[in-house]
Amino acid sequence: MIKNFKSGFKIFLMGGTKDSINIINFLKKEYDFSNLGFDSVFILTTTTTDYGGKLAKQAGSDEVISKPMKKDEILEILNTYFDGEKFDVFIDATHPFAENATLTAIEVAKIANVKYIRFERPVFDYSFYENIYSVDSFKEIGKLITSNFKCKNILHLAGVNTIKSVLNSKQISKKNFFVRVLPVKSSIEKCNDFGINGEHIIAMQGIFSKNFNKELMKEFNIQVIITKESGDIGGVPSKIAAAHELGIDIILVNRPKIPNLNENTVVNDLNHLEETLSLL
Repeated sequence: MIKNFKSGFKIFLMGGTKDSINIINFLKKEYDFSNLGFDSVFILTTTTTDYGGKLAKQAGSDEVISKPMKKDEILEILNTYFDGEKFDVFIDATHPFAENATLTAIEVAKIANVKYIRFERPVFDYSFYENIYSVDSFKEIGKLITSNFKCKNILHLAGVNTIKSVLNSKQISKKNFFVRVLPVKSSIEKCNDFGINGEHIIAMQGIFSKNFNKELMKEFNIQVIITKESGDIGGVPSKIAAAHELGIDIILVNRPKIPNLNENTVVNDLNHLEETLSLL
């Protein structure tokens, strides 16, 4: 519990993304909170991993909680963290595909009576690409591959946690299935559990250029890629541009549609966030 923090603007930030790091940097180094009548800002950031928490702390977050949190745990923090004071705003900067996290954020902010802001990275228009197959879930991919891309070399670029849903279709051959995942033990072990051997695992971290992606796709003779619409900050445009130039088919998973999100405040960039905060 923090006491006697009445002069500062208090922010609960649900993070774990590059967006959240950018938000912390902006609010700590650029935003002038005197415009809102405050002389300082306090940011409490939650992440699901220690690595994410380390990055948040380095960016300037005053407090970091690095673990997956249940609804009741978040509510307790919102209601009791300050001595008799509430958080001024709840900023949800979780990943666009973290549907359950956003649903929880909307619910707890409403219960705690804290202003909710969803930071949603912009969606790009890929409609001018002719070789894109859009689906609304990873479960749909297995059927699409079976009907359209059977026996073709596939590169999965959508994170290790979505591989299982894709491979649920027993007709997808692991001999033609390649994955790019983070170079951490847990990711490699998951791939092995799914029956993907080392020669088909590309362990790399970062946002890669179009040319780098092209060389990687050529090296493994890739004919189809799987990615999710996670925006520019997720490196999607460079993946799609690389595949398009090589004539590779693209399976693009659309972002989940979050119920009740339209009735809440959604911002798409830091300027929009600044404007929204100025109206509080």
